[in-house]
Amino acid sequence: MLLVLDLDETLIHATEQKLEIDFDFQYADYFIYRRPNLKWFLESMSADFKLAVWSSADDKYVEEIVEKIKPENIDFEFVWGRTRCTTKRDYQLDEYIHEKRLKKVKKKGFSIERILMIDDSPEKTKDNYGNAVYVNAFEGDQTDSELKILAEYLNSIKDSQNVRSFEKRGWKNKKTA
Repeated sequence: MLLVLDLDETLIHATEQKLEIDFDFQYADYFIYRRPNLKWFLESMSADFKLAVWSSADDKYVEEIVEKIKPENIDFEFVWGRTRCTTKRDYQLDEYIHEKRLKKVKKKGFSIERILMIDDSPEKTKDNYGNAVYVNAFEGDQTDSELKILAEYLNSIKDSQNVRSFEKRGWKNKKTA
């Protein structure tokens, strides 16, 4: 099974305003904070899942941040940024949304029934909501335990042959699919 992980507010928090805690590293004018348990999460999930990163942020930013947060023993299937997103105008919000559409991942040979997208922004994955697991946005809270809870849930569904066939809303309250 493939886990497609979002970057900002899912795996890290990037801000131009320094928080009251120590930052992990800097990128340009941004202070970068890793989500608690990030290294453990990536290493433990890589035992049973293929991993990829897909963000709607600038491609160069995504590549450089991923290079700094990935454990040495982890290889991602792909690391994609905004150029792989589909830009769509949301007239109600009067803004552009960079959507992540799984048909692009399917072209790489992955079965859509065996792809999970982990993201904090439902509007970016709405065309593939059956593949999405939505997490709370990470904004630097060092007591955050979202990745530990997520790992437990993902381990409970890792053998599913079709992730689209069951409801994932309310996933924190579910033990198995």
